Amino acid sequence: MNKNTKLWLGAGALLAGAFILNSCNRSYAPLQTVGSVDLNKYEGRWYEIAALPQRYEKGCHCVFAEYKINPDGYVEVHNVCRKGGPNGKLKEVQGKGFPVEGSNNSKLRVQFFWPFRGDYWILALDEAYSYVLVGSPDRESLWILARSPQLNPQTYNRLLQLAQEKGFPVEKMEKMDQSCYTGK
Repeated sequence: MNKNTKLWLGAGALLAGAFILNSCNRSYAPLQTVGSVDLNKYEGRWYEIAALPQRYEKGCHCVFAEYKINPDGYVEVHNVCRKGGPNGKLKEVQGKGFPVEGSNNSKLRVQFFWPFRGDYWILALDEAYSYVLVGSPDRESLWILARSPQLNPQTYNRLLQLAQEKGFPVEKMEKMDQSCYTGK
């Protein structure tokens, strides 16, 4: 191998290493959550209005989640989608949400497959518990949920703006097809 080839390979390896190190060291400002969440009011069905794409939701339509407080202190999570289209096969998964101590229930660690848990942080919540913005501190997960399958455009845009201010890549958000419930 000649000197020029070694020099180019070395420079390429150095650039690749710097790129990998930079992408692993993303730092974000601390993510503010709401002050507290009344889990009794949070219980029930929430429709997914929009979300950052997640591998496990690929091909899903008409997504909703149901939350129920378990007497043992965790939240039972039941996620449902229709795979492939509004009339597609139902896909369901059960999980558990564990409130993070000291968060006044605004942060949960959700587990669908043991031992893995993900962050479910409540970033904005309507006083009437009719819509919510949920995300993760790494800014890779974000959901807009509502008690009904549709959310008015002003509220939706306001939640997108808030998410963008918090450092989420809102340009990647995808609206969920809820035509199973709306008839559209």
